[in-house]
Amino acid sequence: MKKIAIGVVFFLFFTSLYAQHSVKSQDSTRIKYLDSIIITSYQKSARVKYLPDISGVNIFSGKKSNSLKLDEGSASLQQNQARTAFAKIPGLTMWEMDGAGTQLNIGSRGTDSHRSIEMNVRQNGYNTNSDIFGYPEDHYTPPMQGIREIQLVRGSAALQFGSQFGGMMNMIMKEGDSTRPFTLESEQSAGSNNLFNSFNAVGGTKGKFSYYAYFDTRHGDGWRPNSAFNYHAYYFNLQYHFSSKSSLALQFSRMDYVQKIAGGLTDEQFNQNSKQSLRNRNYFNPEINLPALIWKYQPTLRTRYEITAHALFGQRNSVQFINTPNIADTFNTTSGSYNPRQVDRDYYNAYTLEARVLHTYYLGNITSVVTGGFRFFTEITKRRQKGVGTTGDDFDLSLVKPYGIDLRFKTYNYAAFVENLVQLSSHFSITPGVRYEIINTDLSGVINNAVYPVNYKGNRNFPLFGIGMQYQASSETQFYGNISQAYRPYLYAAVTPADRVDEVDPNLKDSKGYDIDLGYRGRAQDFLTFDINGFYLFYGNRVGLITRQNNSGINYLLSTNIGNSVAKGVEAYFELSLLGVIRKVPANHLDIKLFNSLAYTEALYTSGNINKSGANVNVKGNHVENTPEWINKTGLSFLYKTFTTTVQHSYTGENYNDAFNTISSSNGVLGIIPSYHVWDWSLEWRFLRGYHFAAGINNFMNEKYFNRRITMYPGPGILPADGRTFYCSLGLKL
Repeated sequence: MKKIAIGVVFFLFFTSLYAQHSVKSQDSTRIKYLDSIIITSYQKSARVKYLPDISGVNIFSGKKSNSLKLDEGSASLQQNQARTAFAKIPGLTMWEMDGAGTQLNIGSRGTDSHRSIEMNVRQNGYNTNSDIFGYPEDHYTPPMQGIREIQLVRGSAALQFGSQFGGMMNMIMKEGDSTRPFTLESEQSAGSNNLFNSFNAVGGTKGKFSYYAYFDTRHGDGWRPNSAFNYHAYYFNLQYHFSSKSSLALQFSRMDYVQKIAGGLTDEQFNQNSKQSLRNRNYFNPEINLPALIWKYQPTLRTRYEITAHALFGQRNSVQFINTPNIADTFNTTSGSYNPRQVDRDYYNAYTLEARVLHTYYLGNITSVVTGGFRFFTEITKRRQKGVGTTGDDFDLSLVKPYGIDLRFKTYNYAAFVENLVQLSSHFSITPGVRYEIINTDLSGVINNAVYPVNYKGNRNFPLFGIGMQYQASSETQFYGNISQAYRPYLYAAVTPADRVDEVDPNLKDSKGYDIDLGYRGRAQDFLTFDINGFYLFYGNRVGLITRQNNSGINYLLSTNIGNSVAKGVEAYFELSLLGVIRKVPANHLDIKLFNSLAYTEALYTSGNINKSGANVNVKGNHVENTPEWINKTGLSFLYKTFTTTVQHSYTGENYNDAFNTISSSNGVLGIIPSYHVWDWSLEWRFLRGYHFAAGINNFMNEKYFNRRITMYPGPGILPADGRTFYCSLGLKL
């Protein structure tokens, strides 16, 4: 299978070269790709656009996609606040555990938002998930002030980029000014609860060299007691242009922070005082390093190559008194100290090589664009958990007794894909595609509380298929549709027994399914931008625990595939220039813009039995956890020359946090997550030459709400969202 995957890439390479020389010379000027041009005007466009049919070495024709440019006048970028930054992308669920902005928790269409665990998260095209095949939580969160564009492609992205069901999110970082040898950008921000953020960047171009680098530091006490944080992020991009056809970029990113965790609450505690904290000895600390090397080569106007080699080195550390909030962290009079805390540590070492080629060719009068590529990935994750830590209250990862769990996970992945855009007419195109995955997983180690060593191997391979269609209804509007298979590899936790009576199904399968989109998007008369689509997501072979009985009549828990779910609904977005409607022409220096981002999602289990207190309970017809039916965000912006201000309203409907749809629990871990409304306000004013001032009030109506109950870190229990906070900043760009 490895040889087949490699063979596909060589086939694409040589056929593209052949096609390049076999086409008549008069065709060589039929296609010309131009670099993007950024135009700055008084009125910054706040439109959310979709990705072009062809971008770099990728095909996005017929896919549900978004291209979002972040704007300080309508989002709290200084705090990395996802609620305002992503407001114009409908259907995203967000876990708002605090206002520190240290984590990006995003999901969609019935997928888990916990650290974007079901999304294929990328930066400049390469993955940032800590271990995408076994523990795909995304611990890496760059500062939004350093991001130029956010690209989001839903389930159809699985063919070109691999798992997950949540889609692919790519963060394109800023680059150095191509017209000057040196530029300086600096923004200093302060706000509630001793918030301070300092973002500083330099960039430029000199001869064949271009560069961009930033350093960001952010710290504060947090809205709740015991939630202080200290965050740092670094990034540089050095690029050398050998010629107009070829370039090589060396990039390095690092993010680390230490955050104190306020812990969870029960429903009663939340209703009494949502701001209180019952934990003062819990800490979380991720450290992620991302070196990357990117080579781009365009020998002709119709052929492009891109090879990316990157690595991920990092760790995830926590020390905490981890108990439900109805159990107090009290002084132990017998031992004369507080109880020991639990220490958990993960270490990640991953290497990835991705090679892609895109080629335009002609069959008679039919234009086609083919893209294909190969991916090799390997990672070793070392997991050490349930260590007995100190009894102190500081950030201390030292041990008093050894780890109860000491495991080593190793994964190899080979994948090859091909997608072919065929332009059947001037208005209609189809894009079929296929991807082939090979995944080899090897788990070994010791679980002391299970009293036996762990040894598990999982080798599997499978194809994924899909096809997209697009009809250009007019020069500004288009219909699009796509059906594509997707998958989610089973997590390491699914193949790690918790104790001696747990077993792993030897026939355990990765979750697989498909995603369907059908929509209409574009703009009308330059004052209305819109995108409305219906979707259907089938999520098969979900992994969970069921109760079984052995030949001796003893019950045990089996980790296996437990059932399926379906998420279906509508996502709709529009943005309207109110003055543009009145004038029937684009606004010049003055405008008022209204946007609305609406999503309806019905996510239900269509089959499945899950263990509950020793018995298997049928969950067919139950709502998928953490998936509200209605999410709506509305914003009104006033723009005058270099001044912008926005008021935004966010509504999220009621949902459950477990597959059993539990109404409530005494410890706050399970239960309904009530609906809530949040109002935000922000402004930006650019003055003199290169200076700007920004400010805002988040949750200015001081809504008391939460959107997450959790059974593990960083709770357990209810995790309240922040109440009213404010910020202001002063920046320059020279």
